[in-house]
Amino acid sequence: MNSTVAPTAISPVTLQVGGMTCASCVARVEKALLKVGGVSAASVNLATETATVQIAAGAVGATVATLKAAVEKAGYTATTVADAPAPRRGLSDGWAVAASAALTLPLVAPMLLQLVGLDWMPGGWAQLALALPVQLLFGARFYISGWKAVRAGAGNMDLLVALGTTAAFGLSLYLLLRHAAHAMPHLYFEASATVITLVRLGKWLEGRAKRQTADAIRALNALRPATARVLRGGAEVELPVEQVRVGDVVIVHPGERIAVDGQISAGRSHVDESLITGESMPVAKDIGDRVTGGAINAEGALTLTTLAVGAETTLARIIRMVESAQAGKAPIQRLVDRVSAVFVPVVLVIALVTAIGWLLATGDWEQAIVNAVSVLVIACPCALGLATPTAIMVGTGVAARRGILIKDAQALELAHAVTIVAFDKTGTLTEGRPTLVALHAAPGFSEDDVLRWSAALQQRSDHPLARAVTTRALERALVVPPSRDAQALPGRGLQAHVDGQLLALGSNRLLQELGADAGTLAAQARSLADEGRTVSWLIRMEADRAVVLGLLGFGDAIKSEAHAAIARLRELGIRTVMLTGDNRGSAEAVARALGIGDFRADVLPADKAAAVQALRTGGAVIAMVGDGINDAPALAAADVGIALATGTDVAMETAGITLMRGDPRLVADALDVSRRTWSTIRRGLFWAFAYNVVGIPLAAFGLLNPVVAGAAMALSSVSVVGNALLLRRWRASSTRSETA
Repeated sequence: MNSTVAPTAISPVTLQVGGMTCASCVARVEKALLKVGGVSAASVNLATETATVQIAAGAVGATVATLKAAVEKAGYTATTVADAPAPRRGLSDGWAVAASAALTLPLVAPMLLQLVGLDWMPGGWAQLALALPVQLLFGARFYISGWKAVRAGAGNMDLLVALGTTAAFGLSLYLLLRHAAHAMPHLYFEASATVITLVRLGKWLEGRAKRQTADAIRALNALRPATARVLRGGAEVELPVEQVRVGDVVIVHPGERIAVDGQISAGRSHVDESLITGESMPVAKDIGDRVTGGAINAEGALTLTTLAVGAETTLARIIRMVESAQAGKAPIQRLVDRVSAVFVPVVLVIALVTAIGWLLATGDWEQAIVNAVSVLVIACPCALGLATPTAIMVGTGVAARRGILIKDAQALELAHAVTIVAFDKTGTLTEGRPTLVALHAAPGFSEDDVLRWSAALQQRSDHPLARAVTTRALERALVVPPSRDAQALPGRGLQAHVDGQLLALGSNRLLQELGADAGTLAAQARSLADEGRTVSWLIRMEADRAVVLGLLGFGDAIKSEAHAAIARLRELGIRTVMLTGDNRGSAEAVARALGIGDFRADVLPADKAAAVQALRTGGAVIAMVGDGINDAPALAAADVGIALATGTDVAMETAGITLMRGDPRLVADALDVSRRTWSTIRRGLFWAFAYNVVGIPLAAFGLLNPVVAGAAMALSSVSVVGNALLLRRWRASSTRSETA
């Protein structure tokens, strides 16, 4: 085999990129990666410090090594995510900021003392002694990063800081040496030292804030148990979870965290899935039910058959989806990146023009340099680069904690503009399984009689309708009598002896064959049939006639949360539509009950996608909500696809947003968190642009000194990140209603 041949597909590759400081860095890394042969797309995220690279199938030149080399040539460090060092907690940076601040404080103290009427100034040489270590030691990172940018033929924030502080420091040193033996002029050592200290402080605070945005990922990773109890040779053996295989029998004791995705083969309990699904209450689990790795078992011991381990578990997939969304780039960020790519060169030109203009206008080259320094300092574009990705990180993180998984940044950005939500019916607005929705007794009999006799007839049947009857009897705590001589009546129903009488339960055809009179129940039967319900008749067969005892109506019950879901969307000003393959009667009944004015029945899967396209007329933005394979085309056709995790994997893979529990109220929550995130992005970008649009002219006209400019620049980055962190206060309306 030729080792130089690349695999058919290597995409995507994710790299951890170090040394980025602003949006122009992002643009430069992306440009360097796109120059590598075979790279079809590259997306760099400043907040997560990652680069996601898509490599074309069959590409030979694009390997991890060449990608890393391209990033390093551009002046940054690159490692694969697996090899990346654990994130630092910021202690060394905190120490550097504290030491730099301690040296800077005596330099700025005179300005502070003047406010209270005290006039004190350290000598020129003392100022140099304080400023020199700040400039060369704590400011070294700006020189290193700026030099790398120059070698790569570009500029970044660190280059602006290095140029600005060097100019202020150099000017002060020149004045000190020139006037050492005479009256000391004003020096600007405090300006260079303060700018470096403030920028370092801003980056440290920014780093702390960014680490907080990763709380969701850390919380999800913490759910992964390290070991599992596996049944081997009849004995429980504790193994590392990596050694568990599909099909293994796993034992989960009360109070333990479940290690694998599995199906319960023995035992019953309640399971707390709150950190996975957002469900506030523990969920009852019985034999045959599926459980998710990472959930907490409550009071009962469970025996599971392993269905998925490692990267294939639901928890692992959730983590991948959240990481993908947080590392993704929203469409608006691409515009910001394009602006930032030319920002630094433009700022350098403005600073040069400022210096020349002041020199020509006043002849005071000292003032000209100071004003040019202020331009360089105020213009650092950190805030521009952070506004969008930090908001996306926080928005997707807080949504994940509420059971809403947003697969990519584009879905998050588009969801805020949704004007129409199209729902599938079965399994989305309804339970997705037949339940007993109507029970009517003939005169002289009670509903309990009809129910317990019907349950007796069907207690040995696995038919879905039979399970609906026996479940309702169990809920009512009825004593179900035994049956004997049970006999199926093909195509019509079944019969058996119960309580000394021969009873039959079956369809309209059985009713007609036996010649039984429906009597007063005929009207209820017609009404149920008009609603698309399935009607079964309970009949007692006597020697000379058949007597109707009651009727049972079966249907797919509307989810208890569906009414609130539709009402909440209506409050948000969003129109709702229902698309279903069911018959018109059933669809009309559900639509009428929920207050949905527009519905389409008897719709085939391909027609659902066409219906979604038709709804787009007039510029409407469509979200499609579904849970089945037949919904996948419509989910893909919609602007935003929203899948229920209680449905099929195909639906979840197709959709941009996945709801981790089958609660339709989460649809409104998903759109609401998108709106809040979008609002946060716009607010962050406004302030980021405002700082530069207002600050640069003020600095150019000499109205900002370098110290104030440095403080404003640092504040801009911290305020933008702080603005994004406000999203952490968001709470889902479904959670609020549960706790109200």
